[in-house]
Amino acid sequence: MTGGGSLGTAPDPIHDAALAAQLLLIAPASFSGIVLRGSSPARDALIAALGDRAKTRKLPGHIDDERLLGGIDLAASLSAGRPVEQSGLLEEAKGGLLIVPMAERIGDAIAGRLAQALDRGDLALVLLDDGAEREDTPPVSLMERCAFHCDLTHSRASTTDDLEASHAPDLDAVQPLEDKALEALAATAAVLGVPSLRPLMSAGQAARAHAALSGRTRASDADLTAAARLVLAPRATQLPPLDEPQQESQPPEPPQDRGDEQRDTDTKRPDQPLDEMLVEAASAAIPADLLAQLAKGQAPRQTSGSGSGQRRKSGIRGKPLSARPGMPRGGARLALIDTLRAAVPWQEVRRREQPDASVGAILTRKDDLRVRRFEEKAARVTIFAVDASGSAAAARLAEAKGAVELMLAQAYVTRSEVALIAFRGDSAELLLPPTRSLTRARRALAELPGGGGTPLAIGLNAARETAQSVIARGRSASLVILTDGRGNIAADGSPGRKQAREDAEAAARAIAREGIDALVVDISARPGSDAPALADVMQARFLALPRADAKSLHSAISAMQPAHAAA
Repeated sequence: MTGGGSLGTAPDPIHDAALAAQLLLIAPASFSGIVLRGSSPARDALIAALGDRAKTRKLPGHIDDERLLGGIDLAASLSAGRPVEQSGLLEEAKGGLLIVPMAERIGDAIAGRLAQALDRGDLALVLLDDGAEREDTPPVSLMERCAFHCDLTHSRASTTDDLEASHAPDLDAVQPLEDKALEALAATAAVLGVPSLRPLMSAGQAARAHAALSGRTRASDADLTAAARLVLAPRATQLPPLDEPQQESQPPEPPQDRGDEQRDTDTKRPDQPLDEMLVEAASAAIPADLLAQLAKGQAPRQTSGSGSGQRRKSGIRGKPLSARPGMPRGGARLALIDTLRAAVPWQEVRRREQPDASVGAILTRKDDLRVRRFEEKAARVTIFAVDASGSAAAARLAEAKGAVELMLAQAYVTRSEVALIAFRGDSAELLLPPTRSLTRARRALAELPGGGGTPLAIGLNAARETAQSVIARGRSASLVILTDGRGNIAADGSPGRKQAREDAEAAARAIAREGIDALVVDISARPGSDAPALADVMQARFLALPRADAKSLHSAISAMQPAHAAA
């Protein structure tokens, strides 16, 4: 198997995606769904093939609860003069597949409704993930329930003919997995860092479904291997240890085609334990980009928002949300259709109470009023706090200046702003208030001061106060502290390393208490232990970048900034 190899030698991922789709069709309620990441012609062909094999419905982008769950058909009710019920999309998709385009944009409310339908076994989901970044994923509640995660980003196929079934597999005819097989799957999940029990149960079902697909009544090693590859490998959060027993004495395996379902015992070396074989198979199937992240020690994050800023409710602009009861005042706008939909069921009762009302009039009351809601992303402000003291000040300031300019260059795309604080001597100065203006930034950064003592505590306090000011105005704030962590000026401006260290730790704890996202970057020529200790007290991320240039600093900050979930 060569799933973790280069793109030039690895089989096209569409083959595993098609195999996962076949297993999903055998027991949709057991597997709950499949996630297909990355738009490609092969994905379109796979979705079309699924439509030929099962009943499918598509989830509209801005669906409301009435359309999703069922309710009043407003047009038919107004025409008939009485409430007319309509079935919901979940009911229409019952027993089939619900295709969800742009699944990374699903709101929490809709995700909750879909998760409930999955738990009841009403349907299965086909989540189409088109997120630009790996952090842009569908909601965790749905990702956790969907058994199969397939990344087709690097697929080069234009069609797929792997979804043809020669017979109707009977899952009930396959015997339950033996304890040895269950223990091997559990050991594989533990080695790959898969903490949840849902994927483990899905892997067991996948092994049985793969056996049924192959016409077997008992799951073989090949079925367990396919289950580990399709269910556990895409969820890996760590790499297996390199110093496994007997690994050095084992001869290298020739590459094999992951699309071939008849691997059986060919992949298993003589006397190789079952759990080791499954770990090896799953490791080889980890997608290349995920493998690169794990190799760098970066576990994937499951989030529901992008790194541009927190999401907040708004009454005037942003992504449309479902309407809510309320008065159209204070900038909130009336949701006319939702208001009428709330009033229609009560018309007969109200006409008996108001017999003199005009024929054909819709009788509405205050309780019927609905207002529009929107969700907008708050602007993110990255606050650089730069140690401008000592002989390294010129290098640090030059790097910070370049990184600020690079971040501002993409400000209009990411809705971000940048601020810059420099601390030296016995004070800290806000050189650049939060701004998106590249011209203004260049003018402020043209001549930066440098040299003198290191008032680390004063700089951290100034950064915290600036972040608090930003958050108070409804924006998201993150701190980037560029320092070696060795302060020699106390918070009151007096010299002394001991007091300076205590004051810096107190300032760092204050940042941690506020819950402000922070990153400590040690760009000294010889990183020591002071900066990591400061980051630990601050509950911040730490990054050592000796001799960093502006581009590498900007890349590191962009990679380390977390994606915020919905506020």
